Amino acid sequence: MLVAANWKMFKTRAETGAFCDAFEPPAGVDVVVCPPFTSLDVAVASGLAVYAQNVHWAQEGAFTGEVSAPMLLDLGVVGAIVGHSERRQYFGETDETVARRIVAALGAGLRVIACVGESEEEREAGQTELVLRLQVEAIADAAGAHPGLVLAYEPIWAIGTGRTATPELAAEAHAFVKGILDVPVLYGGSVKPDNAAELLGRDAVDGALVGGASLEVDSFEAICRAAIPS
Repeated sequence: MLVAANWKMFKTRAETGAFCDAFEPPAGVDVVVCPPFTSLDVAVASGLAVYAQNVHWAQEGAFTGEVSAPMLLDLGVVGAIVGHSERRQYFGETDETVARRIVAALGAGLRVIACVGESEEEREAGQTELVLRLQVEAIADAAGAHPGLVLAYEPIWAIGTGRTATPELAAEAHAFVKGILDVPVLYGGSVKPDNAAELLGRDAVDGALVGGASLEVDSFEAICRAAIPS
């Protein structure tokens, strides 16, 4: 079971340090934290496993504002989130650029959490499986079932809204994704302490990508405890 904390654009260096000092990951669960770029070194110094929230496909070059895999490795970062729905929605990420970032990160030795998921409009139009197939096949064609690759199914309509896919819907989507690319699949989308155990108890759910509920130590520890194998 892998539980990842995606802090998005939250936490200063001091706040990151305070969280890491207070946080005690439970035994039996793989836990990673994904701070903003400015706090990566602070999180690494704590001894926790640290992922970046994004990574570029080039090793270096004229890409203002981007960060490469070698730069992350130099900091002691061990992985990266790629293709989060907010990157797709606000920053123009496409299936092609997501695939390029994944290949570059894996090739450099980083582990990757690659995100896929449908919007509310796509779900209501009955296009969930079509959207997931296009997104997952692009990743599968580029990287295959790489041992460093994990997918995260994040229904966009559930991110930051307080709405969560039912465990049945999540398990169905996870099984569909695994039928295309056989790698572990995390669930992301308003995961909270009060729904984590039910979501993580499903056979096809291999962990969680946690947003807002990962910002507070007590909340995130509770979710991590829900992932302990019974």
